[in-house]
Amino acid sequence: MSILITGANRGIGHQLMLDYQAEGRSVIGTSRSGGEYLPLEVTDPASQEALAETLKTKPIDLLVCNAGVYLDAGQTLDAGYPADMWAQTFAVNVAGVFMTIQALLPNVRAANGKIAIISSQMASHERAPGGSYIYRASKAAVLNLGRNLATDLRPEGIAVGIYHPGWVQTDMGGKGADINAKTASKGLIAQFDALDMRTSGHFLTWDGQQHPF
Repeated sequence: MSILITGANRGIGHQLMLDYQAEGRSVIGTSRSGGEYLPLEVTDPASQEALAETLKTKPIDLLVCNAGVYLDAGQTLDAGYPADMWAQTFAVNVAGVFMTIQALLPNVRAANGKIAIISSQMASHERAPGGSYIYRASKAAVLNLGRNLATDLRPEGIAVGIYHPGWVQTDMGGKGADINAKTASKGLIAQFDALDMRTSGHFLTWDGQQHPF
């Protein structure tokens, strides 16, 4: 089984890669900086094309779209949330996910594989505590993206799952978060393994609960 994880150099993506490697699975990680990872700037079409060219016809059984940014923590309603922050966040968290799937869809098709998209509980319309408008909107958009991709790819037998990874103790989640990266990773791996056409298009938590939209 071949797995590709975007944004594998830190946080949940890095822990997923370590745990897959510990299980002896074949896993490829990407990051903007390259190094021990395949280079991928998810917002750059040329970078997407280069990754696809590097992989050529390699089948990908599971594509995990994990790369994301959270830039608007602490912004104020009256004076914050500048336009370039909206553009940058949506470029990574929404367009970047779509372009990655578009670029690597031939590889996923070659394996009759599946796609996992990391969203967030902050995407939920039923949970609206305020603040973090840009991040919340971007995660809601990628949730919508995933559900529509699930519809379009269903005739091909390609399942698409969307996941809330938990509030995780990473640089993004902070030290006061509920669970550590290891717990989140183990839970997500179990959900990815269980993903099939019956759960395609579902929005699930890291521990397998249906998350409200």
